[in-house]
Amino acid sequence: MMKYLAYTLLAFLFIPTLLKSQVDRTRAPEPGPAPVIQVGDYKTFELKNGLKVFLVENHKIPRVSYSLLLDIKPFSEGDSLGYTDIAGELLGTATTIRSKDQIDDEIDFIGASVNTSSSSLSGSALKKHNEKLLEIMSDILLNPVFNQDELDKVKKQTISALAYNKNDPAAISDVVSDALFYGKDHPYGEVTTETTVNAVTVKMCEDYYRTYFRPNIAYLAIVGDMNLKEAKKLTKKYFGEWVPGEVPSKQYPTPEAPATLQVSIVDRPVAVQSVITVGYPVEYTLGTDDYIKARVMNVLLGGSDNRLYQNLREDHGYTYGAYSSLSQDKYIGSFSASTDVRNEVTDSAISQILYEMERIRTEPVPAEELEKVKNYLTGTFALALEKPATVASFALNIARYGLPADYYANYLKSLAAVTPEDISEMARKYIKPENCHVFVVGKADDIAEKLAVLSPDQTIKYYDVEGNYIDPASVKKALPAGLTVEKVVENYLAAIGGREKLEALEDMEVNMKMSMQGMSIDAKMYQKAPDKYRMTMSMEGNVLNDTRFDGTVGRISGMQGEQVLEGKQLENLQAQSQFMPELKYGELGYTLQLKSIEMIDGKETYLVEVFHPGSGTGYDYYDTETWLKLREDKIEETPDGNMVQTTNLSDYKDVDGILYPHQIDLIVGPQQISGTVDSIKLNAGIDDAVFK
Repeated sequence: MMKYLAYTLLAFLFIPTLLKSQVDRTRAPEPGPAPVIQVGDYKTFELKNGLKVFLVENHKIPRVSYSLLLDIKPFSEGDSLGYTDIAGELLGTATTIRSKDQIDDEIDFIGASVNTSSSSLSGSALKKHNEKLLEIMSDILLNPVFNQDELDKVKKQTISALAYNKNDPAAISDVVSDALFYGKDHPYGEVTTETTVNAVTVKMCEDYYRTYFRPNIAYLAIVGDMNLKEAKKLTKKYFGEWVPGEVPSKQYPTPEAPATLQVSIVDRPVAVQSVITVGYPVEYTLGTDDYIKARVMNVLLGGSDNRLYQNLREDHGYTYGAYSSLSQDKYIGSFSASTDVRNEVTDSAISQILYEMERIRTEPVPAEELEKVKNYLTGTFALALEKPATVASFALNIARYGLPADYYANYLKSLAAVTPEDISEMARKYIKPENCHVFVVGKADDIAEKLAVLSPDQTIKYYDVEGNYIDPASVKKALPAGLTVEKVVENYLAAIGGREKLEALEDMEVNMKMSMQGMSIDAKMYQKAPDKYRMTMSMEGNVLNDTRFDGTVGRISGMQGEQVLEGKQLENLQAQSQFMPELKYGELGYTLQLKSIEMIDGKETYLVEVFHPGSGTGYDYYDTETWLKLREDKIEETPDGNMVQTTNLSDYKDVDGILYPHQIDLIVGPQQISGTVDSIKLNAGIDDAVFK
């Protein structure tokens, strides 16, 4: 029913192609002594309540920035996971003397910016508005009010984001990778769900604030047009009354890499690409003897334009990019190598990642290759020093990690001293190709058999999008005996009103409100049997897109003018414009296949593959209990390669005896459009001229 709508929404999206500069790899950088770079000066003092303050003076611009950081040790949020992040968002929505509107208006009036999170508060303004900014920030920090109305708004936004992430392979990979690396009983491996968010209460947010927002675990960095005397006076005035207190500190078992290589999959039945992650937790922290040497090793392995990139992109053409990350953390870090590849080369790409991991462990690194990486890191370090905020972050790191006072002053010397032998030593310590998680978000039917070969025991573990283990016996539930694709479609037609009523439909007019990237868009769709279609999208009275097909000619017009469609574009629009194609799939040349039973948002669905020569391959998901269609997936060609366009259908309502979805959400790559149907008119007698 919604294929024509999804087609137009997709046409409206603009997905830019990034142009990458070419690097001359024929000229190696010349090695030389470590440059002498003066790290900027900073001053520090501590208030009586324990707040540690760091000042970096910069009198070139009359502006002052504040960054307050709370050094909160990780802890489990349990069945209410997400409440700390929500509490951070609620900070700044009200205080005992200011409403949200008052806070926003006062910040806007002085041209300032203020941001909050679960462990930070930051603000910036011109020097002449400095005290007003501090007054607002102090009020937010010391006198917050957590309102139920604001909590409900944030919970709704959070749940909406979670729903989107369930369809985003990259987001799924991040969530499940953390669960695999750290375990779901560790704070870093916990997974936020709609259930845990719904459990969050105002009291939880209040308790979190009262317990953890204490000056004795806080660091305040000040950067800008201010001297030490002013800093001491103002911080005492606005933060001196902040009351210290004991802050809980919990200990958790240290996560470890798996004993052997483990292969895991989150099955995405219609995925055209695999999102690959190879990784594990590591104990890797800023300031250790290994830190700089291991960082150089990782950049050499998986930094921009280095080994993984060269192998998987340049040598094999598997992907646009492949990278690795050795992430430091005060408590537990991680290593990961990641890339996105076509289904058919998934196993080959993983083999090459593992090959490069093993090679850097066993083969000496050429001095020329090492010098190239060291020169790159030297340049980025020197460039970062041009920003006063960098000096402030260095000061915070020295305090938080207990680093020597001259740690950053000697950074380039330490970097220059890294040898090929150091790289081999760090690789043997931190790179573990035989003790890693090989995790893929992709189409199991296409990749599972080949991936099993990579596993020492020839087995694969399956997980859902929330990182829950799935019993292999239930991964592919058998289809009911005797069920055919024709019966599925007929049951769907019966569920939404019946073939007789649907065949009596002659036209349809749908009015919708759509939201995309904060913009509100009005959409109006006209459909007339057998194959006339029009959809207009406008914002504040301005037409953004007008797509129409009169049965013969297809056009798209907007602010850029009008285009008459030809070739593949016209064939696609013509196929998508068919009115209720489910009534006559056979006549229209469609080929259908009942594939499997798949889970969609906790509901079992029948997955039907739908192919048409004009519009290509799509997949429809029908609820096994209600027979309503819950989702349509379509494989679309884009400048960045094939992508899956997902249309989620929900909130079915009766319209003159026919059920129609009133919530229609479209996801294409990073883009999301949410649509709510305002009104539907059936058999209104739409004139053919509307489609011209």
